[in-house]
Amino acid sequence: MTTTFNLEQLVRKNVLKLTPYSSARDEFTGFKNSMIFLDANENPFENGVNRYPDPQQRTVKDVLAIQKGVLDSQILLGNGSDEVLDLIFRVFCEPKVDNIITLPPTYGMYKVLAEINDIENREVLLTEDFKLNTNAILERIDSNTKLLFICSPNNPTGNIFNSQAIETLLKSFNGIVVIDEAYIDFSSCSSWVNRLEEFPNLFVTQTLSKAYGMAGIRLGICYASKDIIGIINKVKPPYNVNELTQLKALERLDNLELVRSEIFSITEGKTKLFKALNELSWIEKVYPSEANFLLLKVDNASKRYDQLIQKGIVVRDRSSQPLCHNTLRITIGTQGENIKLIEVLKTI
Repeated sequence: MTTTFNLEQLVRKNVLKLTPYSSARDEFTGFKNSMIFLDANENPFENGVNRYPDPQQRTVKDVLAIQKGVLDSQILLGNGSDEVLDLIFRVFCEPKVDNIITLPPTYGMYKVLAEINDIENREVLLTEDFKLNTNAILERIDSNTKLLFICSPNNPTGNIFNSQAIETLLKSFNGIVVIDEAYIDFSSCSSWVNRLEEFPNLFVTQTLSKAYGMAGIRLGICYASKDIIGIINKVKPPYNVNELTQLKALERLDNLELVRSEIFSITEGKTKLFKALNELSWIEKVYPSEANFLLLKVDNASKRYDQLIQKGIVVRDRSSQPLCHNTLRITIGTQGENIKLIEVLKTI
């Protein structure tokens, strides 16, 4: 089944009518050192951050557009991916009326944002082997389903979903398919950003928090059609990404060789850790992962978590998640941290 996608029919009526706030930096975009800026009620004494940041983060978008092979107009930046995700709720979902679909076990913020925005969250569990249950997903869709969230590589399971299954959902669902690619840089699979032109309802989120090592600056990125980005820009706060974040992001994006080197080191460490974990009798299964973490099924997750805490190592107990009973999620650390972890695991 192939549907006809109509963006305007999906957007909340009040958002379509909305005239967005126009900041001083939106109205005057030129910049010359000789200009005297008396338009934004800023403190005139220069200290590096006395001026408002570029509300459209043009320089950062220029770099990302070249690196990703998209247009600037297909990019939206946010104060972390969570802000970007919240914005699409506010654009597309009418409180107390519309619904979304999530696929547990998955990133917990989708559910939280649905609750904050008073949107029904229809959960469709993954299969026992953590695959998409495509038929079950399509059965839960109705005329008020606006968003479908797919985290791939998935958190906390670490696996990437079959592209054919995702393509079926993109073609069959008349709403927005949000593919969360927070961990895509650790995967051998291609990003869905490369297929934006094929699917008008495709919305891809990425981040600088994981592979780029910049969790502290809070920069989330989304890629979509220029029409979708244009509508989301209507509700975006005017200065949502601060000047320091933009500058630090540019530094990191200009040093991709270092980023790739760190990704290689993390991937190599994951391979060694995967092998070592499989040799421990109290670990029942180590799930394959295309992210920077491993999910383990153990004999007693609560007990093993406490033992590791006592040894000064903090991991994540994911046992409360559907299909994840007695599981621990372990992030790949530095070589030294991984060696220490293995040494400790052999003693408990």
